[in-house]
Amino acid sequence: MPKSGALFAVCYVAGLLGGIVAGLFIWGCNTWGITALLNINYVQVLGLEAFYPRMLVGGLWGLGYFFTVGTPRQRRHWIRKALWYSVIPSAFALFYLHPYVYHQGLAALDMGMLAPLLIVVSNLIWGLFTGFFTRLLWGR
Repeated sequence: MPKSGALFAVCYVAGLLGGIVAGLFIWGCNTWGITALLNINYVQVLGLEAFYPRMLVGGLWGLGYFFTVGTPRQRRHWIRKALWYSVIPSAFALFYLHPYVYHQGLAALDMGMLAPLLIVVSNLIWGLFTGFFTRLLWGR
């Protein structure tokens, strides 16, 4: 497998792992009552049926992250690039998924006034761990 193909697979797996960590973050916020405290109506259960979609979507966004680190000259600042890249899934979720697919209002404001903050922080956590796992699994 060529090196760029291997990095493509590594970015997918890192995005998948980042999706798991972001899902655990939202589950922890629900379990510890942070979402109730912030008056956010967002429920994440701890089960395979909830984590499989997060893993798949996290892996697909990880494939997009590959284009920021795909060439050898771009293979620096892995975590910083992943944090910047996480703005794209946040914008997609806030301005397309929640308003048009889930019908929860623009920027998911029907879930609560601080719901956009939870979504952005969740995607930042995805970016942090995607960059970390990419660097860890790539090993250079």
